[in-house]
Amino acid sequence: MSIWWSLHLRRDAASVPLARRLLLGTMETAGVDPEISYDLSVALSEACANAVEHGGDTACGGGSEAFRVTAYLDGEKCRIEVTDEGPGFPAGAPGRSRPPARPAPVDAEHGRGLCLIQELADHVRIDNKPGRGGAVVSFDKILKWREGAPLATV
Repeated sequence: MSIWWSLHLRRDAASVPLARRLLLGTMETAGVDPEISYDLSVALSEACANAVEHGGDTACGGGSEAFRVTAYLDGEKCRIEVTDEGPGFPAGAPGRSRPPARPAPVDAEHGRGLCLIQELADHVRIDNKPGRGGAVVSFDKILKWREGAPLATV
């Protein structure tokens, strides 16, 4: 059995905890180990916060007032994808993944989100949407299950 859901959320700070609570509730109900659930919920919060903050400049006619979160729990893995309609990430050098997640300076108030996602997830893909633009942050993690979990694989 697998579970997936997709949310179309306003680019508003109040959307971040909503997505996080839905993910945590789904994982708890499915029987995912609480430590794994927590790691993924923090990574999701960071990806959503980036979409809210950088998802586009609607005042200048670009971007959108919304972003999308999609989560898949299937077998041994959870994959989460957050997409927005903003300007996307700066172009990287040919053949290089973009953007390189570098630690923010110690005294910086922002700039740690992508690094946190990379630390908390098993596989991370950070890219731009083809065509009209926008950013795509997707990440997955191998799941651990509580004993007797409804979706645990044998």
